[in-house]
Amino acid sequence: MKPKGHRPLSPPAATAAGLTALQQDALKHLLVGALGVLVASSMLVGQGFFNLGHTIKTMVFFGAGAWLIWRALAPRSGNSVVHPHARFGPANRVTLLRLALVALIAGMIGEPVPAAPLASTPGLAWAIVVLATLTALLDAVDGHLARRSGLASALGARFDMETDAFFILVLCALVVQVGQAGPWILASGLMRYAFVGAARLWPWLSAPLQPSKRRQTVCVVQITTLIVCLGPIIPPALAAGLAALSLVLLTASFAIDVRTLSR
Repeated sequence: MKPKGHRPLSPPAATAAGLTALQQDALKHLLVGALGVLVASSMLVGQGFFNLGHTIKTMVFFGAGAWLIWRALAPRSGNSVVHPHARFGPANRVTLLRLALVALIAGMIGEPVPAAPLASTPGLAWAIVVLATLTALLDAVDGHLARRSGLASALGARFDMETDAFFILVLCALVVQVGQAGPWILASGLMRYAFVGAARLWPWLSAPLQPSKRRQTVCVVQITTLIVCLGPIIPPALAAGLAALSLVLLTASFAIDVRTLSR
């Protein structure tokens, strides 16, 4: 929804190069983001924290997200509805930064470190907690910027939601990797994707839902709990208990939405 007082811009016309003004602006930001991720990962590898595999995985994760954004902006997707503006916008730039940070964290999956026990590499563990916390805090910025700039859009909302979903899945995978909880916690990260997959079998699940404070709160609790579980001072038993409670809360939230849609 657009804030009052702001009129949506007309869909940008294609340039001589075949790209709309929106696509040109988005492409610039996507390329800058990719370069930033490459440099950041290369620095970590150069410092000996990770091997080259981290850079490869990070670029694959960020590249996949960038491709999905680019695909959504293609004229054939009806971007006049998805993002009816000529600019990518400050809110989407913040979400793109969040995607870059999540990609850097995701690149740690499968690396020799971090590993159990977390106390063996407390410096790296705390660095991950700080980076994940920064990523979570930025989630409170993009929505505010979208409303303030008058550039809110369906694309921005979906971009934000999918970044959150991927972030949760990445945190779940790291919690398992460092031995703070069993593989069952992956259910928290996979639940959103299972819901989308189920909607292909039962189309009524794809009906729009009204904005919900409960849904937003559960997402915040989920991310916060998983970050806490990655703290090196949190014993595995406590981490597993917190993760289990957050999983129950998330399951209940999805159950409420499914019941609402079924009616």
